[in-house]
Amino acid sequence: MNDDTISTITQFLESAGARLYIFDMGRRITRIGREAFLQFERTTRPYPFPMQRQAWFALLLRDARQRHEPFIWFLRFPLDEQGKLMQAARDDFMHRLVERLGERLQEQDPDGRLDAALKDNPYTFKPRDERMAVFHAQASRLLGHPPSKFFQHAERYFRGELGWDQWPFVGYQGIAEIAAQQAGGEIGPLLADSLPHLPERPLEALCHCLENEPLSLVTTQALANRLQRILEGEHPDVRLVAACIRAASSSVSPALKRQIMLDALGHPCASAVEILVAISGRAWESLLDAQVRARFLERLAENSAGQELFNQCLSDLLFIPGMRAPILEGVRAPQRSERLSEAIGALFASVT
Repeated sequence: MNDDTISTITQFLESAGARLYIFDMGRRITRIGREAFLQFERTTRPYPFPMQRQAWFALLLRDARQRHEPFIWFLRFPLDEQGKLMQAARDDFMHRLVERLGERLQEQDPDGRLDAALKDNPYTFKPRDERMAVFHAQASRLLGHPPSKFFQHAERYFRGELGWDQWPFVGYQGIAEIAAQQAGGEIGPLLADSLPHLPERPLEALCHCLENEPLSLVTTQALANRLQRILEGEHPDVRLVAACIRAASSSVSPALKRQIMLDALGHPCASAVEILVAISGRAWESLLDAQVRARFLERLAENSAGQELFNQCLSDLLFIPGMRAPILEGVRAPQRSERLSEAIGALFASVT
């Protein structure tokens, strides 16, 4: 393949007449623009949301004439030291794909569509069930499809009509679809009203879905109030604190999001792995704020899992586009504690 022919996955799929939509499936489930993705494929820009030094994404392909149901590819590719695509891996993927398509055509296989061409391809992956639910909720909204059969029951639950203890009967797909619609209409105020009453498990599930959507002001305020109640408890559930952080990470209110991060990091429970990973993995943009970043680094230095987690979180953050300079500024701050200085020294020693 060369630049004069089809050299990217985007070009290949669009040449087959497919309408292409791209979603990040790593840090958040969110749309990636076609041009941004094409620049990533051409290695002129890094992947915007790297996780574990890989690009995890979904390609939703829709027949331009809509003769077939849309189909989906879930792909992951390794990234180089700059967070850019390793072209050898992409070219290997394309070679395997074309080879497989050729086999299908020779066999005149009626199942020889593009979605069947990925069988046994090492660059595919299967998202966890809860991530699939969120993806399907977003894809259905994008394509103008009606909600699933689980939506109405979930809506009644969040209205309080079924009783808050009836959460085991609410389908996760319904929760994901509620979250996908909370930015507009009546769903936002509905969730804000329900947040004070939700038991722990449905609260956690809802938060994990909300992290992928722009969180409205009214819902963010209700979330902040619920988090405050959790933190005021005798033994705060760190899973719930982490879930609230994850949901707040996508808030449209920078001030409220900042306050949520500072409140959580100001509590002794903030040294728990779950909370620190929630911030570095989902709320990393909050670390652009100097005060949040300083408090996070101090908590990370005293985390309950030790030096290994410190090294992993910082290495991951340094790999995200736009985060390297702020993180290095934080670790070099002259007012850092002795404990943080020791953790930084151990990190650099492990690298060298």
